[in-house]
Amino acid sequence: MKKFTLLLLAGCCATSVFAQTTAPTPDLQIKTAVLAAPADKRDGATVYGYSGKNEFIILRKGTNEYVCLADDPAQKGLSVSCYHKDLEPFMARGRELKKQGKSAGEVMKIREEEEKAGKWKMPKQPSTLFVYSAPDSSFNATTGDVKNGYLRYVVYIPYATAESTGLPLKPESPGMPWIMDPGTHRAHIMINPPAGK
Repeated sequence: MKKFTLLLLAGCCATSVFAQTTAPTPDLQIKTAVLAAPADKRDGATVYGYSGKNEFIILRKGTNEYVCLADDPAQKGLSVSCYHKDLEPFMARGRELKKQGKSAGEVMKIREEEEKAGKWKMPKQPSTLFVYSAPDSSFNATTGDVKNGYLRYVVYIPYATAESTGLPLKPESPGMPWIMDPGTHRAHIMINPPAGK
């Protein structure tokens, strides 16, 4: 899920370039993937990542309700995410459609139609996604160490609206929750803390 990838600085070192074209070791991918999860949930989270052939695979089966996705080695910088396991049908279908070459608009339309048709279901309860990111300049792809990473939050509340939640359609101050894609299967509360907080 690189939809929210930060604009990145040019001119990274040779080691970083290599790390972006070849998947890191499973241990390193797991180390960075779980940075998006709450600290007390990291050890038990299921983690998906990439094989030596850059195939998307499960790296570790978990024991709790979290699913984490490792950084895409084909992209610059770091972007990892973790979400509640009940969101997996939604997330997995999105990955499948993206792999088929569907545009973001097509993915949203197809998933909406399928969810309404009952081919798979969004969670009935609010479910959270955490996204942790950093530009190349703050991420050591060899060690997995990150400086000044940014964590944001998304709470999916399918088919909710501004009227049903009392949330605005855009933030009126830094970090203020707001609702995006209201009235759709992927309606969600966006929470973007001010950078550096």
